[in-house]
Amino acid sequence: MEQKYSIDEFINQTKQEDKGQGYFELETPRMLEVNLQGQVWAKAGAMVSYRGQIKFVREGVLEHGIGKLFKKALSGEGTSLMKANGNGKLYLADQGKKISILKLQSDSIYVNGNDLLAFEPGLDWDIKMMRKVAGMLSGGLFNVRIEGTGLVAITSHYEPLTLLVNSGQPVYTDPNATVAWSGNLQPEFVTDVSLKTFLGRGSGESVQMKFEGEGFVVVQPFEEVYFSQQS
Repeated sequence: MEQKYSIDEFINQTKQEDKGQGYFELETPRMLEVNLQGQVWAKAGAMVSYRGQIKFVREGVLEHGIGKLFKKALSGEGTSLMKANGNGKLYLADQGKKISILKLQSDSIYVNGNDLLAFEPGLDWDIKMMRKVAGMLSGGLFNVRIEGTGLVAITSHYEPLTLLVNSGQPVYTDPNATVAWSGNLQPEFVTDVSLKTFLGRGSGESVQMKFEGEGFVVVQPFEEVYFSQQS
């Protein structure tokens, strides 16, 4: 029995292992390993550990032009991205959230800004503002549209659920529980006054995202609220 809780046993149970999965590797469901040979975009502050020669650079102010700079200023701290450059192993995590890796193949996807962990540098990206709901929601006011071919790592609180959107059958979601959706969908925001009265929990709950068309939307069993609501 002495061996059961020994340090050696703990190390054996938890040590890092190379799974040979390539550029992005899930070391655990909540820890992403990036086998870095060059560059990767990652959420600022997501670095847990690294080995090798890696330098970190916050997103350059003018790197993406005035348009993105303006949107970044509007959207608050959640949009902060960093670039990791070099060769080595980089470990990323975000508040213990579950990580999902997606391989885009000439696809596009929208990801809530709070739920984007990392993506390959060859992908095109742009910050999209949700101006219509800025006064209604306490968090998640922006999302990032990613397009092209390459890997994207997204996070969710607990297990994500993907809902298929079919023509004529719209899907409604709570914005604070919405993680990502297919790049061809343009959600609109609708207000349900009766829901607000029923829940009685401030201004955000009466606003829903309405998805129409053909595609998918990813939700999580958690309301992600990063900025305190003004009472």
